[in-house]
Amino acid sequence: MLVNPRFLAFLLATAIAILVTAFLSFLPEATANVIFISFIATMIIGGFLIYFALDYLVFQEVNKLYDTINRLKTKDFSLISKKKLYRNANPIKKLNDELFVYVAKKEQEVNELRRLEKFRREFLADVSHELKTPIFAAQGFVHTLLDGAMNDERVNEKFLMKAAKSLDGLDALVKDLLTLSQMEIGDIKMNKERVDIQAMTKEIFEQLEGKIKDRNVTVKITAPTEKTYVSADNQRISQVMTNLIDNAIKYGKEDGKVVVSFEDDKKHWLISVKDNGAGIGPEHLNRIFERFYRIEKSRSKDKGGTGLGLAIVKHIVQAHKSKISVMSKPDKGTTFSFKLDKAD
Repeated sequence: MLVNPRFLAFLLATAIAILVTAFLSFLPEATANVIFISFIATMIIGGFLIYFALDYLVFQEVNKLYDTINRLKTKDFSLISKKKLYRNANPIKKLNDELFVYVAKKEQEVNELRRLEKFRREFLADVSHELKTPIFAAQGFVHTLLDGAMNDERVNEKFLMKAAKSLDGLDALVKDLLTLSQMEIGDIKMNKERVDIQAMTKEIFEQLEGKIKDRNVTVKITAPTEKTYVSADNQRISQVMTNLIDNAIKYGKEDGKVVVSFEDDKKHWLISVKDNGAGIGPEHLNRIFERFYRIEKSRSKDKGGTGLGLAIVKHIVQAHKSKISVMSKPDKGTTFSFKLDKAD
């Protein structure tokens, strides 16, 4: 703990004044008045001199330390103020405050690095698992065929189809990983054009007609106009809408309904995809846009997909200077929403 220079100066001046008084008391010509005046004068003059000497020394040492920090600092030292320490300020306190801010910033950075390291380990584990599954499956079918099943007409075509399906899944996973990686580093640019997103949605309903019939889902569009023109990258926004509608069909209720709505929001169109399925628990809402994050891994794997769909959706929407949000409650369904600029 640092001692206040004023208090230290007072203690030292008092000690010197006592020594001077003791010395004068041994002189025969020194009277009581002389001794008292000498004591007071020594206290005042000595106190000031000692205080300024201490303050000067502290000021010099602190500035040396401060200059050393400035010479060594990189961009990480940006929180340390560039203002000089003046003699009328308390340099120790100022430096303590700045170092406290710096240490707090470093602690925050360390915690962020730990979080990123944990995310990196989880991501590598997820990638390894996702790649391993289709590779091992295809490998198993191919080796079975090579071991003699190729000559068995009852199973050879079946095994080849299963191997092909596994390899198709692997191909989709690799493509999604490449797409996501390119988006994160900014290699993929959005080629915006005038797009009728309502017509696009109808086309997606037709493409997913088989799944819609399998789950007996009712699909519906609500909009104030017959056409809804937005400024967007046609291919990428189609990817977003396909993923959201496909998820709504897969994870909504059988015999349920999926509603895609378009709302006029002045300069934007608010697009929402809503289902009436089981919903998403609040503990999952902040993580569903993470790569490979699955709410129920066993169920999700059965329903297919690479686990990267919502992560790609998030990046595409962000590349359109927008943000995707999700509202959901268990047994109440889920709604994904985002905005796009209107097109002239």
